[in-house]
Amino acid sequence: MSHKKNRLTLTYLLELSGVSKSGYYGFSEQTDSKLLRELKDEEDFELIMQAYRFKGFNKGAKQLKMTLENQFDTIMNLKKIRRLMKKFGLYCPIRKANPYKRMAKAMKTSHVAPNKLERKFKEGNPNQILLTDITYLTYDLNQRAYLSGIKDGVTTEIHGYKVSRSLDISFVEESMKQLDKIVLDPKALINSDQGTHYTSHAFQRCVKELGIEQSMSRRGNCWDNAPIESFFGHMKDEINLINCKTFEEIEKAVDEYMDYYNNYRYQWGLNRMTPRAYGDMLRNKSTKKDGRSLKEQPSYLNDLNY
Repeated sequence: MSHKKNRLTLTYLLELSGVSKSGYYGFSEQTDSKLLRELKDEEDFELIMQAYRFKGFNKGAKQLKMTLENQFDTIMNLKKIRRLMKKFGLYCPIRKANPYKRMAKAMKTSHVAPNKLERKFKEGNPNQILLTDITYLTYDLNQRAYLSGIKDGVTTEIHGYKVSRSLDISFVEESMKQLDKIVLDPKALINSDQGTHYTSHAFQRCVKELGIEQSMSRRGNCWDNAPIESFFGHMKDEINLINCKTFEEIEKAVDEYMDYYNNYRYQWGLNRMTPRAYGDMLRNKSTKKDGRSLKEQPSYLNDLNY
């Protein structure tokens, strides 16, 4: 056989394998296209990981989308983010129901306020609807700290918080005193559960000194104070408490998270803004409406039976 006949040409190989030229070129183009998509997916996932690592807290798909837009100037489709998270095995922890009973109580009084809020968490001005509760923080395997928090129902900002080694009433008082730093609405109201911290004489004194109304959830009805409990649940998902070995590390982790939450954690339901930015926007609108400060603004909750 001649040298020419011994050459392995593409035509000869396709005939030998029984593949048409159109089929071969179609497969080749498809392979190139798949390769390009894979490279693009890897490139986009690297951007997602940059957003995921931002400030060091866990984030779900919506948080990633808003962080990409606001911190990395990158627009990415929500479906694409979810697809790439699934493809590359990136999962955000899902908050589970608390399996433990309510904390032990030690400061009972007979004072129980009526449920004045009636779950109208968003019907008001900034600094008007305040929600408070206590949660536990587990660290170093079996150690516990306790967190008292105060959340704005309208803007979702955290206005006050305090971490404590024990359930002594003093840490709840300290979180309440932080409300002095903001301008409360003339008809400000604070809602809590019927736990003994909130029925105590010390808490009643704090409420009176601040000049705000008190409301309490109905007994055994967690939905009456759901936003603050939801905040605690998401915080525990996103903050890495497992690495905390001391109480001081817990305090630092909570401080960092509160700054992140108020100033950098974008929320879908707040026009994709952070709580602080959204609150400032509403306060500016309220001030510009008639040129008066928030203290002087009329209440928009006249339909509530305060």
